[in-house]
Amino acid sequence: MANRFRVISINVNGIRAAARKGFFEWMTEKKPDVVCAQEIRAQIHQLDDPIFSPAGYHCEYLDAEKKGYSGVAIYSRRKPDKIIRGLDWAEFDHEARYLEAQFGKLSVVSLYLPSGSSSEERQAKKFRFLDLFMPHLEKLRRKRREYILCGDWNIAHKEIDLKNWMANRKNSGFLPEERAWMDQLFAAGYVDAFREINQQADQYTWWSNRGRAWDNNVGWRIDYQIVTPGLKSKVRTTEIFRAQRFSDHAPLIMDYELDLRDFSF
Repeated sequence: MANRFRVISINVNGIRAAARKGFFEWMTEKKPDVVCAQEIRAQIHQLDDPIFSPAGYHCEYLDAEKKGYSGVAIYSRRKPDKIIRGLDWAEFDHEARYLEAQFGKLSVVSLYLPSGSSSEERQAKKFRFLDLFMPHLEKLRRKRREYILCGDWNIAHKEIDLKNWMANRKNSGFLPEERAWMDQLFAAGYVDAFREINQQADQYTWWSNRGRAWDNNVGWRIDYQIVTPGLKSKVRTTEIFRAQRFSDHAPLIMDYELDLRDFSF
């Protein structure tokens, strides 16, 4: 494919654990242009081993204040023109959930939305994040830029996006309010790039460690590449990679027909 621009998104559930499982060797073999990782669960000073700076890639890490928690990263072949770290939100920025790399007029974001599954308090915090994030997303739409927002959104949008949807209607990640928020996101013009070319069922990116969820493909599709309308027609291929396992999430690989020179200032 001419001018292939490959973007990979994965929640690594600990970048050091993923590295031990061969993540960086696999990553470089796939020859991505940009990789967005979430839940790195490491402080930057713990990532001084050369393996965490793969050859041929510019590496940007954003670590959480709390040790072993959250955090996001971006690896890119081309050096970003600008990096935006966080959203200037006091309640959430210390959790390191938003990292944006700008390449001319194209932005690629590594995003890790809060989970609300552990308690009512965490669910309330998730809702507060969503309430703040939607105006931010609407603001991005007004800019003369294109965006690829990659990450673990911790929401399955439709019934097709999780195996046991009937049993999960009252559970975090598939609550009516969360699904309505996703409806609002797409009504604002954003596009679920994966669903542009894959409408099949049983396409999941996360599996519980309980039971044999992975073996039986009893999963959820909660990892997305969400793009602005100008990129809708540029989506070419997609793959949820399951041949090798690096975490409880699978890498989402998407190829776009893009030439970064078209996004230059």
